[in-house]
Amino acid sequence: MTDVRPTTEAAGGVLQTLFRSEQGGHEQVVLCQDRASGLKAVIAVHSTALGPALGGTRFYPYASEDEAVQDALNLSRGMSYKNALAGLDHGGGKAVIIGDPDLIKTEQLLLAYGRFVASLGGRYVTACDVGTYVQDMDVVARTNRWTTGRSPEQGGAGDSSVLTAFGVFQGMRAAAQTQWGAPTLRGRRVGVAGVGKVGHHLVEHLIEDGAEVVITDVRAEAVERIIARHPKVTAVTDADVLVRTPLDVYAPCALGGALNDDSVAALTATVVCGAANNQLAHPGVEKDLADRGVLYAPDYVVNAGGVIQVADELHGFDFERAKAKAAKIFDTTLAIFDRAKADGIPPAVAADRLAEQRMAEGKAEGKTARATAGQ
Repeated sequence: MTDVRPTTEAAGGVLQTLFRSEQGGHEQVVLCQDRASGLKAVIAVHSTALGPALGGTRFYPYASEDEAVQDALNLSRGMSYKNALAGLDHGGGKAVIIGDPDLIKTEQLLLAYGRFVASLGGRYVTACDVGTYVQDMDVVARTNRWTTGRSPEQGGAGDSSVLTAFGVFQGMRAAAQTQWGAPTLRGRRVGVAGVGKVGHHLVEHLIEDGAEVVITDVRAEAVERIIARHPKVTAVTDADVLVRTPLDVYAPCALGGALNDDSVAALTATVVCGAANNQLAHPGVEKDLADRGVLYAPDYVVNAGGVIQVADELHGFDFERAKAKAAKIFDTTLAIFDRAKADGIPPAVAADRLAEQRMAEGKAEGKTARATAGQ
């Protein structure tokens, strides 16, 4: 195993973000390479102010190494905020493995990745994300003890998408309470973009609650699975069509960047609440949504159910205990909406301020504890 050295161009972009931009401030970024297995990976530790950094491993065919590093930086920063508002004693981290998992994922590669996680000595705890699954975490865990999201047979919590979807549904109920006066989606039309690991569970919650559901996914088989189970669900060709479809709620549940200048301008829904990470394509989108009267439930608040589940695994997993904590996403989301209204700011800004406050308090407590220990 050796650290890979980025090109000058890539390094310049990464260093600019890491050391000079407002989106930087990461404690550590590890670029990993194992030529024998073909592994190229990035592990980004944004903050350990509240405890060891916790976040999943994304396996994705990035267009470039620079894009992969940038994604790791963005995702890990988001995990710091997510973990803070979820009330977890964890900072934020994220890893990305570069490549198509269908083509290059092997046991040898996953074991090599696990050794890099081990090399951080517990500063980073990993789990599943896009392109990685429970069975992958079972392999990764063979080389380190800082892996969650393992199978129940291996002492883990299993599929974290179950509580991720449950948490998103709680956030959506809070948005419905704020927007329409009742914590239910009954009679509302909800568009779900992405019905994969998390989205298909969310559809189940919505149908059970009495919502009318419209879906889309880039994979035909994912759509067909939903339609076969729920014939009354409507499908449209793609996300661009979905945002233009008359909706009450739009739920982005695929990759990030779904809320951009074009999609916000076309949006018919008056509530946005979904499972995807980093939904806002760039700063300012949150204000555009607010200016249009769209209530945005910050993604890292409502999709925290999964990280709550894997964090519980570190203490001997208890599903009901984790679900009870994920249910509190309803109260947290309501509190953010109330704070936003009181301060005259978008909910995304209110959420950031609350998360930053908790991280600052954690950092201060850590300094106090270290100073006391040194006396």
